[in-house]
Amino acid sequence: MNYIKSIALVGLLLLGITVAAQNRKIAVDTMVVTNHTTTIEGQKVIYSATTGTQPVWNEKGEPDATLFYTYYKRTDVQDENRPLLISFNGGPGSASVWMHVAYTGPKILNIDEEGYPIQPYGFHENPYSILDVADIVFVNPANTGYSRTIPETGKEVNRGKFFGVNADIKYLAEWLNTFVSRHERWTSPKYLIGESYGGTRVSGLALALQEQQWMYLNGVILVSPADYKAINSDSPVSSVVNFPYFTAAAWHHGVLPEALQSKDLLEILPESEDFAINSLMPALAKGGFLSQKEKETIAERMSYYSGLSKESILQHNLDVPTSFFWKELLRDEKGYTIGRLDSRYLGIDKTEAGVSPDYSAELTSWLHSFTPAINSYIREELKFKTDIKYNMFGSVYPWDFENNNTRDNLRKAMAENPYLNVMFQTGYYDGATTYFNSKYTMWQIDPSGKMKDRMSFKGYRSGHMMYLRKSDLETANDDLREFIKKTLPTGKSAKY
Repeated sequence: MNYIKSIALVGLLLLGITVAAQNRKIAVDTMVVTNHTTTIEGQKVIYSATTGTQPVWNEKGEPDATLFYTYYKRTDVQDENRPLLISFNGGPGSASVWMHVAYTGPKILNIDEEGYPIQPYGFHENPYSILDVADIVFVNPANTGYSRTIPETGKEVNRGKFFGVNADIKYLAEWLNTFVSRHERWTSPKYLIGESYGGTRVSGLALALQEQQWMYLNGVILVSPADYKAINSDSPVSSVVNFPYFTAAAWHHGVLPEALQSKDLLEILPESEDFAINSLMPALAKGGFLSQKEKETIAERMSYYSGLSKESILQHNLDVPTSFFWKELLRDEKGYTIGRLDSRYLGIDKTEAGVSPDYSAELTSWLHSFTPAINSYIREELKFKTDIKYNMFGSVYPWDFENNNTRDNLRKAMAENPYLNVMFQTGYYDGATTYFNSKYTMWQIDPSGKMKDRMSFKGYRSGHMMYLRKSDLETANDDLREFIKKTLPTGKSAKY
């Protein structure tokens, strides 16, 4: 009889676990605060980490989503004008994990000096974090990380409020107003940093914060930004802005002609850029009316600067897709593919034949180390515990890309606010949002040229997440630190 009772009890416990699992949900409005000490650039830094959720309010003043965030505040200094850096990743649909535990935060994941995963997985102190000069909040948009949408009782989630270029910007601007008010940061110099699609996001937020929340910024940092106006344009633009990346990746893998391979990367990239703008662009603009002689000449120079065969370039009518480049570059010599987001990484496809890689070699590599690190860090170090899954990539599709005017919105934000400066950071081996695409975006933001002295570009010898390479982690954080220091208030009036 006791045995039967025991079995019944176990059954009831299992039933309870099942019911709880079916109804698991994140707290809508909560926080956990922990205190820490670290060393940054040889200096002791004491800080608090606040992690939790904060609601997104609807028109009725009710929560229809809750966003998970982590906020680091230095506590061993008293400075009312201490800067606040607001950090977003991209996707769309990506959590804030990437820059959080690999770039600017006080902890970084265990990887080797080039960014490859190593075991045991985990994290350690980031000696290059910018927490010495600025407080940081990492924000996870709806359905990323632990952030979740909240449907009204008996209704479906209004996905149109969250999952689109303009919807995303609108609710995040409102959310940031609440965050800044709750944490008493209205007088702080404020900076946005966005990586990949996050570049689109923060470009739009710069204007939305000014015009909808009356919150003005000192800086916007675009890390490997996705500029869809360039990406989705005709081949004379979209192909040309990617071409110098071909040169960089081919140089890294040692497959360029000796005349180029014997030089340093930064010596040959200006050559490739000049060819792309002044020769390839007008050739592609002529399309099918380009003479055969001109086509042969351009294809030969493309081969010289890309490591691809002249024949394969002609077969593509000079318009070579990046996906083909990733498959083709090392096909004959080594039989490997190269990574999309970081072309230093190699992949192995089922067959060497084909026009694009089977998978993204770099992304699968990164997920090795990032996923265990962020889950253990939040639970063990920051003491935030939940049964909700941490979404490295969340359910946000279909995403509405209509009426994307974020590049021009950033220009208008700069025009309205003489304090606002912009910096681009990108890796030369990024094949998704290429470095020359970033330069092109920077050139196109302000056609008048009147604000170009408030924009700067920094390139690094790595890929999309340039900070994964240790030497670039140090340099990129130093560049951020310098940018923030140079754009802090000096008492100068905001006027032209």
